[in-house]
Parts: sequence; C-alpha cells; structure tokens
Amino acid sequence: MKKLIFAIIAVLLLNLNAQSQIPADSAKAPSGLRGQYEFMLSKSKTINGYKLINPGRLSGLWKNVADSLNTSRKQLGAVKLKLTEQEKTIAALKGQISGTETSLATSNAKLNEISFLGISFTKSNYNVIVWSLILVLAAALAIIILRSAKHIHEAKYRSSLYEEISQEYQSYKTKANDKEKKLARELQDERNKLDELKNRGR
Repeated sequence: MKKLIFAIIAVLLLNLNAQSQIPADSAKAPSGLRGQYEFMLSKSKTINGYKLINPGRLSGLWKNVADSLNTSRKQLGAVKLKLTEQEKTIAALKGQISGTETSLATSNAKLNEISFLGISFTKSNYNVIVWSLILVLAAALAIIILRSAKHIHEAKYRSSLYEEISQEYQSYKTKANDKEKKLARELQDERNKLDELKNRGR
C-alpha cells in the first residue's frame, strides 16, 4: 500500500516537473477539432507512459469543443423550430387538401345527381329509369299498334262482308221486284182473260 502511494506521489511530482518545463505554446493549431486534437497529441511528450499535454492547448481545444457544441445546439434549435413550422404548414395544407377533397366530392355528387319531381336520382339510376320507361312505352305502343292492326283488319273484313251482303240484298231486291212485276203482269193478264170470259158469257 505504501509503495502504491509513493508511486502516485512520484508520478504527480514528475507531472508537475514536466509541466514546469513545458515552454509557452507558440505553434498555431489547425482550425478543425480533429486537427487540433491530433496537433495536441503530436506536440505532447510521453513520460513513463503518460502523455504530458500543454494546458494552453488543452484549454483551447476545450473552448473550441464548447463553441462547436454551442453552435451545434443553436443550429439544432433552429432546425427544430423550422421543423415545427414546417409541421404546422403541413398540417394546414392537409386541412386545406381535406377541405378541397370534401368540396370536390360534394361537387361531384351534385354533378352526378339529377332532381326530378323533387326526388333526387344519380345519373346512372336516372338513365336506368328513363330507358326502362322508354322500353315499357315502346312495348305498350307496339302492343297497341298490333291490336289496332288486328281491329282494322277485322273492321275491313266485316266491312267487306257487309258490302257483299248489301250487294246480295240489292240483287235479291231487284230480282224480287222484277218477279213481283212479272207476277203482277201475269195476274193482270189472268184478270183480263177472266174479264173477257165473263163478257163472252153474257
């Protein structure tokens, strides 16, 4: 234990002695942190396996590290602020897009909607209903035309029958009239003969 304490004291004394022997740092260190670190290591001396570093160089490196950290923190804060603003902008744009999509959907629904007799239909349903009505009316018209044609044909047939019967009746009437006249003439002849016979008998 005593040997360990003596060894630590010896190292401290050697370090103090070495620091008192380090001259003032006149060399200019590179600008980057890595370059300053490597420069500091290259300028340090090794005694008994320990690196003796110039306190001025170490302080300069620490100051540069702190400045770099502060700059990075400021840049990070600025980036976070910008990111927050961009997120707000994105949220606002999403809201506008959502509103636009809703408006577009409403407009498309209105364009795709037809109002008839106070009832709203989509264009597809309206087209189906209209074409169904057209087909039904066309079928009804075809049935009416066919029935009308049938009735017209029946009427023409009955009219021709009536004409035929009328002609037959007229022919019969004429024949009957002729027969009646003939019979009347014959009857008159017979009467005349009878009158002549009566006159002769007197």
